[in-house]
Amino acid sequence: MTQTRPAELTATMPYASRLGLTLDEASPQRVTGSLAWAADLCTVGGALHGGALMSLADAAGAACAYLNLPPGGSTSTIESKTNFFRAVRGGTVHATSRPLHVGRTLVVVQTDLHDDEHRLVAQTTQTQAVRPPS
Repeated sequence: MTQTRPAELTATMPYASRLGLTLDEASPQRVTGSLAWAADLCTVGGALHGGALMSLADAAGAACAYLNLPPGGSTSTIESKTNFFRAVRGGTVHATSRPLHVGRTLVVVQTDLHDDEHRLVAQTTQTQAVRPPS
């Protein structure tokens, strides 16, 4: 699979759609997406909640893993680690996911989250199980 319509991938993730996450680009080598700051996604002090940031990273990373699966395969997150570097109090968070390892049983993806000023907000590394066709 070389290119997939991002809207088709987003449609398979109702939770991501509900949060307002969008995927902009989707290929096995790179998935990009974004999440706009919204008051109802914040914690104390108007900072975008870490869970919202992790949801963006997970959605983009899962899409990247999915695009690297064998035909008919599926995937499930088995581990995810996020480092937070700065708060987001406005604008949009932009995600870029890239595969670090694509194997027969695991796909490891790194997702970088940046703010509108291109500053690194957070970085997530997730491991996805490769589930063969049933």
